[in-house]
Amino acid sequence: MIKIYNRKTKEYDIEKVAGDKYLKWVYTSPVGKSLTELFIKKKLFSRLYGLYCDTSFSAKKVDAFIRDFDIDMSLCEPPAGKYSSFNEFFIRKLSKESRPIDKNKDILISPGDGRLLAFTNIDLDNLVQIKGLTYSLKELLKDDKTAMEYEGGTCLILRLCPTDYHRFHFVDDGICGETKKIKGRYYSVNPIALEKIPKLFCENKREWSIFKSENFGDIIHVEVGATCVGTIVQSYTPFEKVSKGDEKGYFKFGGSTTILFFKKDAVNIHKDIVYQTSLGYETKVIMGETIGNK
Repeated sequence: MIKIYNRKTKEYDIEKVAGDKYLKWVYTSPVGKSLTELFIKKKLFSRLYGLYCDTSFSAKKVDAFIRDFDIDMSLCEPPAGKYSSFNEFFIRKLSKESRPIDKNKDILISPGDGRLLAFTNIDLDNLVQIKGLTYSLKELLKDDKTAMEYEGGTCLILRLCPTDYHRFHFVDDGICGETKKIKGRYYSVNPIALEKIPKLFCENKREWSIFKSENFGDIIHVEVGATCVGTIVQSYTPFEKVSKGDEKGYFKFGGSTTILFFKKDAVNIHKDIVYQTSLGYETKVIMGETIGNK
């Protein structure tokens, strides 16, 4: 059972997990764990499932998925016709009205929909994956020089579930550099897996770039793939000016994660999010929601 803090009600919601029984089996049972190491964590499994989700056969899953997980389709940009595949539905866009952006330069917004953890005054060698498990920024980026610049800064981890809107956005005006790609595994990023796989973010396929933000300094954007996320699409153009709220990219099918790193004293994250993180709870947020300030 995964509890998520609801900022509106100030209570905890129980997350409805897609494939809950499957996740528990593959990450906790002896047979499931063996199968994960032999096949599920590897690129071929995610690639094959991704190819299926691109076919017209997969479109049959869309209506049941919307119904089972209470997805509000009135917030989405309607397709020209019916969705031609599950992936077309999965990477759906939202209407601008559904995710208003506060253009105040002092306001920090969430880069996407998901469940947020916020860590301040970070120790680069002991970044928290989940309680009891840590990793280092050097291992995550494979770039010691860049990592050293973020000692004492802030780390935001936004976990996206398969039920979420799967596009991620820029949190400020600025210019983003080229994306660096790191090959890796395809473990799930669900808390069930995070509790079992040490340094999971450093094991998985990931991409990162430096976003030169006008109001929050240089921000490291990291996108982490996961089981059945064979594709991370970067839709921005490197070194071209972007505006706050502009799309940076999107994930194809599966749960996945966006991680942001800010330098020391660049941002103040709202106290309720930091407090819930200290208790071990993620906070539910949506793209464009105010989560901090300069």
